[in-house]
Amino acid sequence: MGKDLQTVDSYIPRLIDRELARKLQTFGAVEIAGTMGCGKTWTSTAQGKSMTRLEDKPIRMVAEADPQTALMGDLPHVIDEWQTIPALWDTVRIAVDQSGTLPGQFILTASSQPRKELILHSGAGRISSIRMRTMSLLEKGLSSGKVSLGGLFRGEFTPQLVQQKLWPLAQYICQGGWPALANHPEADVALYLDSYFDALFDVILPNLGLRSLEARNAALSLAKHQGSPVTLSTIVANAQFGEGPSKGASEKASKYISALQEMYIVEAIKGWDAPVRSKSRVRTKPKYYFADPSMGARLLDVTPDKLVQDGQLFSVLFEAMCMHDLLVYTALLPEAGPDAVHYYRDSDGLETDAVIELRDGRWAAMEIELGENKMKESIRSLSRLRNKIAANPAARNPEPSFLAVLVGAGEYARYDPTTGVYIIPLTALGV
Repeated sequence: MGKDLQTVDSYIPRLIDRELARKLQTFGAVEIAGTMGCGKTWTSTAQGKSMTRLEDKPIRMVAEADPQTALMGDLPHVIDEWQTIPALWDTVRIAVDQSGTLPGQFILTASSQPRKELILHSGAGRISSIRMRTMSLLEKGLSSGKVSLGGLFRGEFTPQLVQQKLWPLAQYICQGGWPALANHPEADVALYLDSYFDALFDVILPNLGLRSLEARNAALSLAKHQGSPVTLSTIVANAQFGEGPSKGASEKASKYISALQEMYIVEAIKGWDAPVRSKSRVRTKPKYYFADPSMGARLLDVTPDKLVQDGQLFSVLFEAMCMHDLLVYTALLPEAGPDAVHYYRDSDGLETDAVIELRDGRWAAMEIELGENKMKESIRSLSRLRNKIAANPAARNPEPSFLAVLVGAGEYARYDPTTGVYIIPLTALGV
């Protein structure tokens, strides 16, 4: 069943290439999970030698009858969209066990999470998972990457001339990080996303028992409230479920959000349970961001021209792009866990857009601003957070590794010694 693969000349190198190669040297199988169109198949075939495509119905029918057939082929063997046959997880795990845990045998790709009750074993020690997102600005060649996120944690920084303007950022947001659309005009992106959403809302989610219009409205509500801790009652009010603020309506909203998360369409960013010693109550309700900033822009019918005329919406979608890239870069830090990116908000009105906490307790906080006109407020918020944590003698790491303001338009990536804060245009940031 396995098909031999040839190197694709048009393959765009991805940041997870090295991580995939490293894990293939350690684990018998590696799963790459992420939203449709983020590049999982291309990345897998770049390192695999054969492949079984389970989106091909005749092939899937054979594999459903005998899952072993999906494992046939030269190693590393790619099993594309394995989650369509959940039994394959255990089949792969058993094959790895029977080989004596020989590394680098299989690469699995998944565009959604399978039903957990159909999987008998976690695959720990045999199958390692990687979360893949759409392309970051660095991968698209739109960020110099000269300011290293990992370097900032190590105290390494060199000032950079950036000279970033706003108009290109509006284009970057609407274009998104879809590998198949690299260097395509804006009109192609709109057509691609319309087709993407038609498949998602009119075919895929209805096949899971969800209603098309309600799914669209729920997604639109999330798009309107990106960057804010949204409640189920807000989703109910915006999604027009027709049930009013009832328990049933809230359960329905939760069901739609869960479905979008399981498809890797939206990602929840949790509030940081900061080591503060304060009477203020820390807010931990999640914020939701789309897998790619262009998705929220398209749902809101936004173009670059509209963005530059609406500063508030531009700021919201720029924050979404910053969070996307921070998630991409943070995931590649060796010290980062799977849930390292947070936000902070408390009942005193203190809010910080992004907090990264590493496994050893080191942390960094960042504010996000479209331009430098609100720099004083951002630096004040960062200083307040630093002081709150420093006031707690029980904090494992009371001092941050660094504080920064990520900006859109900016002339320089620089350090302000008077406040201890870095000012970094997003188009200078990298791993």
